[in-house]
Order: sequence, then structure tokens, then C-alpha cells
Amino acid sequence: MSVRRLAQNQPASFAFKPATLKAVQGWMGNFPAGRQQSAVIATLWLVQKQEGWVSEPAIRAVAELLGMPVIRVLEIATFYTMFMLEPVGEVALVQVCGTTPCQTRGAEGLLAVCQRKFGPSNHRSADGKFYWQEVECMGACANAPMAAINDYYYEDLTPESFEKLLDDFAAGKKPKPGSAIGRQGSAPEGAPITLTDAKLYDGSLAKKIKIPNLPEKPSKTKAPA
Repeated sequence: MSVRRLAQNQPASFAFKPATLKAVQGWMGNFPAGRQQSAVIATLWLVQKQEGWVSEPAIRAVAELLGMPVIRVLEIATFYTMFMLEPVGEVALVQVCGTTPCQTRGAEGLLAVCQRKFGPSNHRSADGKFYWQEVECMGACANAPMAAINDYYYEDLTPESFEKLLDDFAAGKKPKPGSAIGRQGSAPEGAPITLTDAKLYDGSLAKKIKIPNLPEKPSKTKAPA
């Protein structure tokens, strides 16, 4: 695993917004008294949703709120790659999958689009709107190549469709997530080819099962003397 460090430039302070604090308290309430530290991952995630990333002052604030040593929260924030440790794009965090299934389906072309439009990976674009990185498998192999943009997956991409997607985000649009070719879930391209009969799902083929009468229990008799 690569070493993950906090950003060199840190804000002077961090404060929970009321809505974030309320959500954190809700998570804390899911655990018995004295076990509020179990909410640390959810709390860090809510911090990231508020700020876009997890700063050092935020880590200290989380530790204080949950009654944890700061080093424990730091260990969690730096271990899980879901937590961004430096400021990300104001518009979008773009994560392109570069694992083998996506590579064989054209992920190199998606990476090239990001490099051309935004510069080196793991950095913000010059205008501060985008941050992009290559990541490992995100579990959408059947619909490769794909990328996660903010909270959603965009699948079955080509360099052309991917670039248009990024341009739409830059223009303030909210592109619909999912397959770029209209694929249903992980079905074959075009349409599902098996289990397509609606009767399989509407209950019309279900039959009433008649349970036969069970034999009566034999009466208990005394063993012969």
C-alpha cells in the first residue's frame, strides 16, 4: 500500500455545520453508551461531504467529538482511500478505474482525456474545478471502462463520451449516472437475453403447494415386561 499523508497546506480550523453535526449525532446514537467511537468512519465521511476532503483540524475535531486519541482517527483517515486528504475539485472528483478489466476495454483512453484536460493525476486542475486520479477496481467490471464522478458511477464509456461527460459537469449540468450506452444493470449490450418473461416475476407462474397430512404421532406404550 502506498503511503498516504496529510496535505502540506492545512486550514487554520474546522467546525461542524449544524446539519453535519446532527447527522453525526444520529450515527453516534446507533451505538451503546461508551461505544461512540464506532461511528468514526461515518463521521469522517460526513466531514468529507461537508468540506470535500478531510483536513488535519477536522481529524482533531472528530477525535474530540468521539472521545478518541487523535492518532486513532489519523490512522483511519490515512488507511482508507475513500477519504481524500487534500482539497479536491470544486465541481468534481473524478476517479478512473485502471484495473485489468477496464484496461482491456479502453481505460487508457479515459486516462489520456484526464491528463490532457486537467494535467497530472492526484492534482487539481488549473482552474480548481476538477481533481482526478486513477484508482483500483470499483466493482463495475462488466460495464468497463468506467469512472466514478463524485458519488456516482458512469459506465461503458469511450474517450468521446467521457470527455462530453466532463464538459457537461464543467458547464454546471448534472449528467445522469449509469451506462453511457443504456445498458440495463450488468446485462449484455443491447438488452437482456435470458429470464425475460415477465411471468417469472409477477407471481402468475407460482403454484399453490399442497402440504400432505402428516401421520399422527404414535401413542406411547409401555414396553412389555
